[in-house]
Amino acid sequence: MKAIEITRPGGPEVLELVDRPTPVPGPGEVLIEVGAAGINRPDVFQRQGSYPPPAGASDLPGLEVAGRIVGGDPQSAGLNIGDSVCALLTGGGYAQYCVAPAALCLPVPKGLSMIEAAALPETYFTVWSNVFDRGRLSPGETLLVHGGASGIGTTAIALAHAFGHTVYATAGSTERVQAIEALGCTRGINYRTQDFVEAIHALTDNRGVDVILDMVAGDYLPRNLKALADEGRLVMIAQLGGAHGTVNCWQIMARRLTITGSTLRSRPVAFKAAIAQALRDRVWPLLEAGTIRPIVHATFPLAEASRAHAMMDAGEQIGKIVLTLS
Repeated sequence: MKAIEITRPGGPEVLELVDRPTPVPGPGEVLIEVGAAGINRPDVFQRQGSYPPPAGASDLPGLEVAGRIVGGDPQSAGLNIGDSVCALLTGGGYAQYCVAPAALCLPVPKGLSMIEAAALPETYFTVWSNVFDRGRLSPGETLLVHGGASGIGTTAIALAHAFGHTVYATAGSTERVQAIEALGCTRGINYRTQDFVEAIHALTDNRGVDVILDMVAGDYLPRNLKALADEGRLVMIAQLGGAHGTVNCWQIMARRLTITGSTLRSRPVAFKAAIAQALRDRVWPLLEAGTIRPIVHATFPLAEASRAHAMMDAGEQIGKIVLTLS
């Protein structure tokens, strides 16, 4: 099969189209003929050499795909050979074929293309796990999303809005602010021209927000605490701004704040399978009804993965970038 290999740590140019053996599924796994593969920030970190795949995972990048089951053990998850699915992977998605746990395969929602379906798993699993499980976003509560125009950001905005929450989000330009407001963000905040803490306090009558989904960390940490309401929860899923930040411990105690975070890739299949079931029950009906829809900014053929990564590096996309396979 054809696949994209990371030849050495570095920039987008280190991604090369190569021939690889077609992978062989094990017990509880399926072989998927890939129709499209989503690109995510962890793929970039892996390419740069700072995010190695977990033990046992493919060394090929790619954490989500959509395609057709052509082999393996689909019956273990109530699926069949020939089913069109999207799947969460620990790696290997940038290829004509990949192996996925059957329990992490979800049907392509009715009305969505393979390209749109490939944009679902990584972001929807991540948002559900962190905003609704770890962050415990509850009816009547408010959410602040950093990086609102990213794949994770657009997903978090759309989902929280669909469930009736007031959502605020940060973005880096007027165009991106307008785009996230069109998705259901109550108010976008241009972090280049506004202080998001001041903006949140002005928008909430100095109350703050109940949950913050943060992928910046670094010096955002103390500022996030100031933007939280009492009893608020900060959920960190990346550290684009650095791994270290200063915390006022008294503020956490006096205001009963919670700081938490997670990574998804290395978690057990059973943990991710529970998220898959929650998505199928709670989110897939919204997708099939057209209430929410993934935002795909651009597509590239598999052979042009380096161009797709260059776009991701530039950070100018709104939503997801997807690789296509014919």
